[in-house]
Amino acid sequence: MTQFTPSPSPSEIEAFIGQVVTDLSAAFSGVLVNVGRKLGLYQAMAELGACTSPALAEATGIRERYVREWLANQAAGGYVAYDPEKRTYALPPAQAMVLALEQSPIFMASAFEVAASFWLDENQIVETFRSGEGLGWHAHNHRLFCGTESFFRTGYRANLVSAWLPALDGVIERLKRGARVADIGCGHGASTILMAQAFPKSSFIGLDYHDASIATARQRAAEQGVTANITFEVKAATEFDGHDFDLICFMDCLHDLGDPVGALARCRSALKADGKVLLVEPYAGDRLEENLNPIGRMFYAASAMACTPNSLSQEVGLGLGAQAGEERLRKVARDAGFSNLRRAAQTPVNLILELTA
Repeated sequence: MTQFTPSPSPSEIEAFIGQVVTDLSAAFSGVLVNVGRKLGLYQAMAELGACTSPALAEATGIRERYVREWLANQAAGGYVAYDPEKRTYALPPAQAMVLALEQSPIFMASAFEVAASFWLDENQIVETFRSGEGLGWHAHNHRLFCGTESFFRTGYRANLVSAWLPALDGVIERLKRGARVADIGCGHGASTILMAQAFPKSSFIGLDYHDASIATARQRAAEQGVTANITFEVKAATEFDGHDFDLICFMDCLHDLGDPVGALARCRSALKADGKVLLVEPYAGDRLEENLNPIGRMFYAASAMACTPNSLSQEVGLGLGAQAGEERLRKVARDAGFSNLRRAAQTPVNLILELTA
């Protein structure tokens, strides 16, 4: 028997076409955010205030005809404000904090580098979907690495030292006195460097299997003058060695690992008896329906493009995904031998969990 499927109403068709057009508009325009950031257009607008396209072109040395088209696109998307009477454009304060001010706690413009890398890796991901094989982090376009560093660094700068570490029982006191800390999957070292700057009496080691990322982390530390209490090593999470650590951190990376249980188990043996694990993961509910929102949509995309393929490229290949949720993470921690997992803090984009033996 043929199942009858009712035809969609004109209003339903119109509504969904509107959604697709909105998404296409955002996809088309994302590259212009990168263009504006790289050419200093947002920064110049923040300094100039209300301006015309010739004034912005003169301030940045960019050809006016291109600036005019860029401004029109940005105004259409609400990224800049347009005054039709004066024919001037302005970058409102909220937009400036997100798009122009790199030290802002909500700076997000560089996250579009991640989106750019996903498009560049499209052909590779198509093949992984067909084959079921993985794609290691190292195999992605290099723009993923810098974009991820900058995107995460904003949240770490705003929260890591001021809120997340204080949320762990007794950790701040240890760090002030002098503690041993490992940062697993450190990438370009953004979190490791921030902690080393804040707690000069403690020693920090950043580990990542990606040798190019470790080279960049060492360069970042040298540029910022943070070398006395910090080292970086090329090493996979399951190869982590050493002992008597007060704190071991997994910053937005446990779900990327092929064997997160094995990595946590190895870390458990490296901790002091009263040591702790700081687990920072993308915010997610335990049920799919809790994550059907813009944040979930963004993280599911990142998971399909980078996180899950990376996990499936490694031994075990558990494939937790970027939206694992607290209960799934709790099971992983329990399987690794940790008896206690506590949600210490949260943000709109992160879960901050404390693990103890």
